[in-house]
Amino acid sequence: MKQRLWIRALLAVLITSCVVAGQQPSFQSLDEYITRAMREWEVPGLALAIVKDDALVYAKGYGVRTLGRPEPVTEHTIFAIGSASKAFTAAALGMLVDEGKISWDDPVTTHLKGFQLFDPYATRELTVRDLLCHRSGLDRAEMLWYGSDYSREEILRRVRFLKPSWSFRSRFGYQNIMYLAAGQIIPAVTGKSWDEFIRERIFTPLGMRESTTSITELKKFSDVATPHAKIDDVVRAVPWRNIDNIAPAGSINSTVVDMAQWVRLHLNEGRAGKERLLSSGVVKEMQKSHTIIPYEPPFSLGTPEAHFLDYGLGWFLHDYRGRKIVQHGGNIDGMSALVALVPEERLGLVILTNLNGTFLPYALMYRIFDLYFGGGEKDWSAELLKTFKAFMAEQREAEKKIEESRVSGTKPSLALEQYAGTYTNEMYGEMKVETEAGKLTLRFGSGRVADLEHWHYDTFQARWRDPLFGKTLVTFRLNPRGKAEEVTAALPGMSDVIFKRTAEKAEAVPAITLTETDLQRFVGRYALDAPPLEISIELVGGRLKAVVPGQPVYTLVPVAPTRFQIQGAPPGFFIQFDLAEGKVKSLTLEQGPGPRVTFRPKS
Repeated sequence: MKQRLWIRALLAVLITSCVVAGQQPSFQSLDEYITRAMREWEVPGLALAIVKDDALVYAKGYGVRTLGRPEPVTEHTIFAIGSASKAFTAAALGMLVDEGKISWDDPVTTHLKGFQLFDPYATRELTVRDLLCHRSGLDRAEMLWYGSDYSREEILRRVRFLKPSWSFRSRFGYQNIMYLAAGQIIPAVTGKSWDEFIRERIFTPLGMRESTTSITELKKFSDVATPHAKIDDVVRAVPWRNIDNIAPAGSINSTVVDMAQWVRLHLNEGRAGKERLLSSGVVKEMQKSHTIIPYEPPFSLGTPEAHFLDYGLGWFLHDYRGRKIVQHGGNIDGMSALVALVPEERLGLVILTNLNGTFLPYALMYRIFDLYFGGGEKDWSAELLKTFKAFMAEQREAEKKIEESRVSGTKPSLALEQYAGTYTNEMYGEMKVETEAGKLTLRFGSGRVADLEHWHYDTFQARWRDPLFGKTLVTFRLNPRGKAEEVTAALPGMSDVIFKRTAEKAEAVPAITLTETDLQRFVGRYALDAPPLEISIELVGGRLKAVVPGQPVYTLVPVAPTRFQIQGAPPGFFIQFDLAEGKVKSLTLEQGPGPRVTFRPKS
């Protein structure tokens, strides 16, 4: 009897090994399909795992980790899972619900002291559940965290300046910052960071030894995929982006083998082997509809045959061929992921790729479901690729219309250096416009830099040096005195944001360095006819001095090639020289809110 049981166990292991190796006949056509689809979608590498009836029945890598290099993707290759991380945050809070430390309908302010939204009513009424099902009334405001220097705490502090885009709880609005708020409840309640809690309470008991919550940990591993993106119609490798400041919304990195254990946990309603990590009630709450999603792009693109589309707590919910699908995708720089469950079939899958913005994981999800559900094998790759290309064509058409709206033959109202300055938005912070090699640059945080090229009138096109940011438009608004007072910037992936110019500090600090030869051309006497007044500009000790009768001698500090701040004068006092053919044609004294006075060279 014992020998018979041993033989049965051995056969089970052998069968599972064959399936994991991708050699089971029923999966042979899937292998071929995936390889062809990857070519059509231009995806360098992909890993897939399938769980059925609490067993890992398929796990395999396809393609390469880095385009142009031979290292293959395996079932142990690490990818970013992006927003599929949200279900981990929801589950972590579910554990606290099970322990009685929080409830789904606790006001957020009960746990996050000082948390504040723009709307006082929403601040008071917002619950933990609201954070997790995207019904805060807020638009995404991604540039508050994406590529920014702000910490988790600072992002949450600044969200109070984000005005609602629609009424609180009135509609679905995908919101990463609210997931950050959800994640910050964990340290507030437990004293452990979100990262520590995820590692200790989820990764460790599930045996997810190849999973991390930050790219800073990837150096410990050798089998790591390289992110790729399509830039100017060419797939290229791009750097990993650190998104630790928004981690609870999307920073987890993992393998399909590790993620299969996560899938098993949910298909088993919170059990991992003999251990229960979550109550079945919490799992059902996560997989229950909480917010209706409008059936329109971009969310409808991945659910072409759905009759309903909702959001649970960390999961999208829809139907396919009479079955409820629980799934969540993930996209971050150079990576696309998908985790999907069919609870009634005890079926789940994980698809990880190293190309961002691809719908291939959804095509493969439906293909695999068809293998299990029967009823034909539709070419979902071809179908969704057609849809995706049509969607991208619409995007290109919109860009073309912007190009057609450009007015030719115009020029900026001001000399370029007069646009330079610091502009501030209460939520996003400082944006600095500077002159660099005779051109304007825009700096928005330490890592976001754009070169400004004249578009038309006082509008410039920002060509972001990070190729994933693309190109956007920046428009300056002049005040009645002809000074650049505001910048309206279309930030990458967002609508227009207004930044207002801040007054230069009284403590003048040179913004640029000018040689004595550069300074010498400004030396001379300048006169005002009425009332009669004379200013003498002199070069003393390598610095320009302004001598005005009856007043102290002022030092001029260069902030642009022809613009000087008057050191010792009140804030907002500047001297602006206008040149013609290399010679000064006028000197304009700017007196803060007071009138501008123009002097002419005295012969």
